[in-house]
Amino acid sequence: MTDRNLPLILGDTTLILAQRLAAWCGKGPTLEEDMATTNTALDLLGQARLWLSLAAERAGKGQSEDDLAFHRDADEFRNFLLVEQPNGTYADTITRQYLFDAWHVLYLDMISKHEDAARAEIAAKAVKEVRYHRRRSRDLFVRLGDGTPYSHQLMQAALDNLWPFSGELFSLDAASKALHPLWLDNVAADCRDASLAMPPAQAWMQSGGITGRHSEHLGYILAEMQVLPRNFVGAKW
Repeated sequence: MTDRNLPLILGDTTLILAQRLAAWCGKGPTLEEDMATTNTALDLLGQARLWLSLAAERAGKGQSEDDLAFHRDADEFRNFLLVEQPNGTYADTITRQYLFDAWHVLYLDMISKHEDAARAEIAAKAVKEVRYHRRRSRDLFVRLGDGTPYSHQLMQAALDNLWPFSGELFSLDAASKALHPLWLDNVAADCRDASLAMPPAQAWMQSGGITGRHSEHLGYILAEMQVLPRNFVGAKW
């Protein structure tokens, strides 16, 4: 991964996760959760716009954030595999969000001090929202893991199933790799609070999303997300 791909990777990742979370709108387990999930999706969508605008500007091809979002095929997307995994049960959605948030807050805090002023500015703005995302997903992760036998069972299954997608979060660059031990320590502590068994840190990990090799799930997301811009090219609200 070249350093100049970073805005595209972060833009694609937040865009796809926003799309996943938006699918819960009107279907959340409680009204409060429905609103919180939707607001998180909106936060991530706003971050995606900033990252994709920067990526388009740096590419110098006369593209816009909309061009990158709506007029690329799946193999041109560079999001992490974790965020394209299906919503599943609410346990799956919360666990996916928790694993991502635990990484996201660390990474944004780090690049908010980046020598590239544009990146640092976006990261400094986004990390304020992501700190809330992290608190919320961690709270639900612990409450559901240490809740009823049924909620515990669902959370443990979700953690086991999604864990192999967490390693890719630390494959961006040497700086991201250096965050892995701290992330593991934080997740281990939260798993203890949630009465969940953390999978082995050295377990085999999936990879390929940031180089354009995706699961079949991304194609379905894009088909839904891109249908109007592709069928009505140049349409304006």
